[in-house]
Amino acid sequence: MTDQATILFRPATPADAEGIAAMFTDEGYPAGPSDIVARLERFDSPEAQVIVAEHEGALLGFIAVHALPRFEHDDWIVRILALVVDAGARERGVGRALMAEAERVGREHGAAFIELTAGHHRPEARQLYETLGYDSSVTAYMRKKL
Repeated sequence: MTDQATILFRPATPADAEGIAAMFTDEGYPAGPSDIVARLERFDSPEAQVIVAEHEGALLGFIAVHALPRFEHDDWIVRILALVVDAGARERGVGRALMAEAERVGREHGAAFIELTAGHHRPEARQLYETLGYDSSVTAYMRKKL
């Protein structure tokens, strides 16, 4: 069992690409290491970042976050774009710890809200988010394929 106090959080680097790609592929989002390296380059700023969780050198999971200024108010919103925990590290608090890290990033930006998309095909993820206080009744999200 991994103690949350022993989880190290740090920015993802190209050296993490293989592990991130494997985890992402296992979740049904096929990606190779070169795909991940390119995505990490796009997320290398104070507003957009990928944070990995590791324990004793083993990659446990990652979270991708993006802070956006809101136009209607003088504050920010943080969007969680991806959260994956390695299958072998689940049910050990890693997802909760990564979510707490994303919320810390949000507070650093002065964000008013943090939001995410939770697919209906992942009920365990939705349950985690709801136990952490995320409101699943907010359904203003719409999208159109371009």
